[in-house]
Amino acid sequence: MTILGSLLLAVAAGGAPVPAADVELWRLDCGEIAVSDFAEFSDSHRYDGKPYRLVDSCYLIRHGDDYLLWDTGLPGELEGKSNVDGVFTVSVKQRILPQLARIGVKPGQIDFVGISHNHFDHIGQAADFPGATLLIGAQDLEALRTQAPDRRDRVKPWLDGGSKAQPVTGDHDVFGDGSVVMLGMPGHTDGHHSLLVRLRQTGPVLLSGDQFHASESFEKNEVPSFNSNRADTLASSDRFRAIAANLKARVVIQHEPADVAKLPAFPASAR
Repeated sequence: MTILGSLLLAVAAGGAPVPAADVELWRLDCGEIAVSDFAEFSDSHRYDGKPYRLVDSCYLIRHGDDYLLWDTGLPGELEGKSNVDGVFTVSVKQRILPQLARIGVKPGQIDFVGISHNHFDHIGQAADFPGATLLIGAQDLEALRTQAPDRRDRVKPWLDGGSKAQPVTGDHDVFGDGSVVMLGMPGHTDGHHSLLVRLRQTGPVLLSGDQFHASESFEKNEVPSFNSNRADTLASSDRFRAIAANLKARVVIQHEPADVAKLPAFPASAR
């Protein structure tokens, strides 16, 4: 079914699209990032000298019998440890694999690994799922091939050609029925994406990727100084907010600790 076809399937009250398939969403804990100076997360000096705590969230989406893992967090070898790198202290309590095991999902059942963008805290455990098709922005995949030797090992199965990679340009309807859509949101990186998930009971959920890092950056329209393109970031932020408003979507900022409670606590899921 096309996205348009899905949109035409509306409930009587409210006009919200009904997913054609049974869709289920889990929030996974993929690490924490303590930032001693959050200055780089605003190019207007809003956060100079201020500390901030970020969570690193990943998500499992079940679409019928198929599974998409959205983002793969910090490197798995950090499990039970922490590492200091400049202003960042990163840590991982538990890898993705044992979390999936708790709900009876094996690595080989993951059909797609969707990556919002190519930064280290979103691709850290991707290589644990070499049987999955990698969905990633085309520009971000090319950057991993040519400009990021320190991160290549994280996606080695796909760069080596042993696993299937599907570069994504613009929006991408993952399952073909409008229920799970990667939304092209360039600016943080050139190939950055957010994710729209339509759930029957919960309604639409918008997973931010790194379009925003904190609730305040969403509210104040802050742009990190390390983003690839400021104008593209602001245009993507405008689009993200418009989609959220028009769909009355639940916005989940993936790095915001306060947004963890917007979805059921694992191992429970949203449907």
